[in-house]
Amino acid sequence: MQSILSLANNLQKDYPQLLFVAENEFRWAPDERTVFYDKSSSDMAALLHELAHGLLHHTTFRRDVELLELERAAWRHAADHLAPKYTVDITDDQVEDSLDSYRDWLHARSSCPNCKATGFQIKPSLYKCIACFETWKVNDARACALRRYKVTPK
Repeated sequence: MQSILSLANNLQKDYPQLLFVAENEFRWAPDERTVFYDKSSSDMAALLHELAHGLLHHTTFRRDVELLELERAAWRHAADHLAPKYTVDITDDQVEDSLDSYRDWLHARSSCPNCKATGFQIKPSLYKCIACFETWKVNDARACALRRYKVTPK
């Protein structure tokens, strides 16, 4: 079985338009056209997933639900096109576990801090409750603790 460093080296040769950098996390940085990967991990599926973001030209998203679609598309591309080419096994369970983390993130952001009903996103960091009409801001919270702040009307 190949190591993640070996796979990254092969990917760098096959995709010279992108940069592959060993770090301590997996992520795609569109502005730098760089795939960062955890050099101490053996999660080659995650590396292919981040590469898929780059190959699909994923950049930013305006609505939180769009992030879930970007993640789904990257997993689909990694599983259908990249995994067979590099003989990496990507299981449906692995994909769904990853997507579940984004679904949980989306649900937590959209839960009203006042009544716990599900709200809707009205601006990139702003939500409104359909039950009690509370408005709240959220932080990015993909790599840190989620924070929701009630917005007081002016």
